[in-house]
Amino acid sequence: MIAPVDWNIAPAPVAYEAAVAAMETRVAAIRAGTAGEQVWLVEHPPLYTAGTGAQAADLLDARFPVHRTGRGGQFTYHGPGQRVAYVMLDLRRRGPDVRAFVCALEDWIIATLKGFGVEGERRDGRVGVWVRRPGRTEAKIAAVGVRVRHWITYHGIALNLRPDLTHYAGIVPCGIRDAGVTSLHDLGVDVLMDEVDAALRHTFSTVFEGAGEDLAYATTFGRFATAD
Repeated sequence: MIAPVDWNIAPAPVAYEAAVAAMETRVAAIRAGTAGEQVWLVEHPPLYTAGTGAQAADLLDARFPVHRTGRGGQFTYHGPGQRVAYVMLDLRRRGPDVRAFVCALEDWIIATLKGFGVEGERRDGRVGVWVRRPGRTEAKIAAVGVRVRHWITYHGIALNLRPDLTHYAGIVPCGIRDAGVTSLHDLGVDVLMDEVDAALRHTFSTVFEGAGEDLAYATTFGRFATAD
């Protein structure tokens, strides 16, 4: 039986480099058996991160600090009004299948959005979770980028509640030029961070404690996940 996951909510914005260092420490402890699995919910000050697939041409205006990181994926933005969930799970115990894990992350986001009346969707050949906007182009509402070290996962997801969407103008988000970025607020859904946190915790148990062989594989795994 898998022990309960430890949930930790950062009370104030967390510097990105400090977050990565904390995750790496926790991953090492999980591997050593001295700490349990964890979901860490944070916000960051405005910044851009570049995953292992980032292209230099997709950084249009470095108006915020740019952090090169070992997660899969390309450029993305983090900032206030966005809930970042860093997910540190032991796939040695849950099943050593990175693609199924990434699909479960997307299922988690989709289930969370459904609770707020928003229909999240996958897109073939694209990463994260998307929504349809009446009269406008489709848009991405949540990003996914993970790394797996010795079958311990870290990094995770970023869900837009009410970030300043103009901050995305400094990058080509995830290398996709023909679609927009949106948020719950942009869709007319105003919720508190605490409400989203509660929903994430509820749907996590539904998705991950029932996850297994019936999860579909992500066809674009290599673009947004790295393993070592």
